[in-house]
Amino acid sequence: MNFLFIFIDGIGLGPDNPEINPFARASMPVINSLIDGSKLTIEHAPVETKIATLLPIDACLKVDGLPQSATGQAVLMTGRNIPAEIGIHYGPKPNREITNVIENGNLFKFLRKSGKNISFLNAYPPSYFDAVTSKRRLHGTIPLSVVSAGIPLKTQEDLINGKAVSADFTGSGWINHLGIENIPILTNEEAGNRIANLASEFDFTLFEYWLSDYAGHGCDMDVAVTLLEDFDTVIGGILENWSIKNSLILITSDHGNMEDLSTRKHTRNPVPALIIGSSQFRSEFITGIKDLTDIAPAILNILS
Repeated sequence: MNFLFIFIDGIGLGPDNPEINPFARASMPVINSLIDGSKLTIEHAPVETKIATLLPIDACLKVDGLPQSATGQAVLMTGRNIPAEIGIHYGPKPNREITNVIENGNLFKFLRKSGKNISFLNAYPPSYFDAVTSKRRLHGTIPLSVVSAGIPLKTQEDLINGKAVSADFTGSGWINHLGIENIPILTNEEAGNRIANLASEFDFTLFEYWLSDYAGHGCDMDVAVTLLEDFDTVIGGILENWSIKNSLILITSDHGNMEDLSTRKHTRNPVPALIIGSSQFRSEFITGIKDLTDIAPAILNILS
């Protein structure tokens, strides 16, 4: 089977309140149709339909304070309650304790060891590699998991050749913010098509979307709504080119943030786990999923 993991940073299940929650305001016809017209809000979870399951899952893990990116993503990558192990939610980038855990074993390492064909779709610009090499920048938890498994990160050349996807889906950020002119610009639907086509070649594929967390910290409703509507179009593009029968798509997050624009901080709201696929595979996958620690074991189980 093919398993596509779309990680979207910093989204929780908040109240159905359009004054503070862009999920209550945005037009998301693709995702809403998957869950029988429901929204990605706390009042509408859990939901079970013919094609999708929406679960609220705990990101706090019985640790005081607000969940953070480094520990939340590390939990997703390992299945271990890392905030409890180190005594704190920590982020945004992993410290030495988290790095040690990631390097000693994570989802990419486990799957590669079991012989699975795996891919991480995000492309990184030359400036990223230069900053990491010079130690001016640390890998985030997910790219750290990838490289620690011996998998090279995808490059500008991969993006140009259609073998990778930009973090903003379309590639426009490479031109507008990085000044790199030779990047082909995709529509959101085309980006979804590319994700589906590339992921269909692998047992396990992960794509990381982090602009949502930035939008949450920025507390700009218009920006947040636009991002969600773009994301919904991308999902539509994926589903156009995706075989539901022999696959699963998982969309989940590390902590709440963008669902409550009344604060620039993260939240303790549950995060959504939206699983798309056949009822048989979904039923097997979701058994026992209650918090972030359950995601990695469920992926390993369904791909075993």
